[in-house]
Amino acid sequence: MPPKNASAPVTEEVTAYDLPVSGTLPAGLNGRYLRNGPNALGLDDPGASSLFLGTGMVHGVRLRDGRAEWYRNRWVRSAMVSQALGEQPRPGPVFEGMDFASNTHVIGHAGRTLALVESGPRPYELTDDLETVGPFDFGGTLPTGYAAHTKLDPRTGELHAITYRWGRPDVVEHVVVGADGQVSSVREVPVTGGPMMHDFALTEKYVILYDLPVIAITDAAAGGATVPYAWDEAHGARLGLLPRDGSGVRWLDIEPCWIYHTLNAYDDGDRVVIDVVRYPQAFDMARFEGTDTPTLDRFTVDVTGGKVAEQRLHDRAQEFPRVDERVVSAPHRYGYTAVSGTVPPDVEDPQDLDDDAFGNVLLKHDLVRGAVETHKFGRDAAVGEAVFVPSAAGAAEDDGYVMAFVHDPDRGASDLVILAAQDFTGTPIATVHLPVRVPLGFHGSWIPSTDLS
Repeated sequence: MPPKNASAPVTEEVTAYDLPVSGTLPAGLNGRYLRNGPNALGLDDPGASSLFLGTGMVHGVRLRDGRAEWYRNRWVRSAMVSQALGEQPRPGPVFEGMDFASNTHVIGHAGRTLALVESGPRPYELTDDLETVGPFDFGGTLPTGYAAHTKLDPRTGELHAITYRWGRPDVVEHVVVGADGQVSSVREVPVTGGPMMHDFALTEKYVILYDLPVIAITDAAAGGATVPYAWDEAHGARLGLLPRDGSGVRWLDIEPCWIYHTLNAYDDGDRVVIDVVRYPQAFDMARFEGTDTPTLDRFTVDVTGGKVAEQRLHDRAQEFPRVDERVVSAPHRYGYTAVSGTVPPDVEDPQDLDDDAFGNVLLKHDLVRGAVETHKFGRDAAVGEAVFVPSAAGAAEDDGYVMAFVHDPDRGASDLVILAAQDFTGTPIATVHLPVRVPLGFHGSWIPSTDLS
């Protein structure tokens, strides 16, 4: 029976070579575009009815010398997944019994490919061909769990993360991994109530924490909750400025809201500028949705005066903000987001996931001019997060390419679409036609060939 929509899980792992391309792939694009997302093994999969808990599957396309060499999709082999597939579990250092097929993000660091998930489980390492190596603890240097979102400081090569877990509600941890792939520091930050911290922000001076009113549900209250977190406005909302020099965190109150994702942040003299996608009212974790639309907003922190100003940058519903990774923690001019609609609820049948969470439009924000460009795909197409790739190491901030998986309903399959960032509204410069559908999912990365073996 064919899937009802573009979010339904796929049932097979596929390897395809020499993919057809419309247009011309830039010869300088040598690397892999990878994207992670939940893909239940079947209705017996414990995560079949939840986007948060679905088994991770990584999809990838290898580009080299103007060719699309291959497409692959592979489930992340946790012990449960290995058993379900009739395979031996992959060896590796599981943390406190938390073994989960990471479903949220996939990154490259220090020559390794890592699939990430939040709330404690360690990353899973993958090969260049997306086969699972096993749980990974950065060569024995990670004493704790890990996170779904990381920030790479392009100046130092350090990879930063904020970790939290449901079973330890009184602390979060700032973990720094050096350019050599070894953990260089772990700092504990006291909190109360077990706040969920899906993402954070990074500047040259600070790590910025989001302590918001989505908090852990107690054992007694959790019952059969799929996700043991809930909105509690009494918890309050605040930003934490954690100096990178090692001193203590400073908390500043803000209006109650929810933040999944940061666009970027930077220092501006005695101010800190933080651009985020913000849900302005109560966020319902059971249904994975807010009571208002997610918009692109800016917090400006007066460090001396201890005040936070809030500004709306763009009021269209949008999610999955990304910048040129070379400007992370530094001033940025451009950002990219995907237009969103309603966010899918938990469902009884993963075939029934609501595609309205994903639109058919990408946005390019020029935050200096206050201008927004749109790229609209076909009427019934669906596009998720877009990743920016510079045309060369020293290229200008928007001199490069914007790439994303796009569901093509006419083919019942997906394309990897590549736009010229400086001609964002124009015809894609290249479209790689995949032989199968890539279910709509979460986050991904461009991993250049210099990071590959």
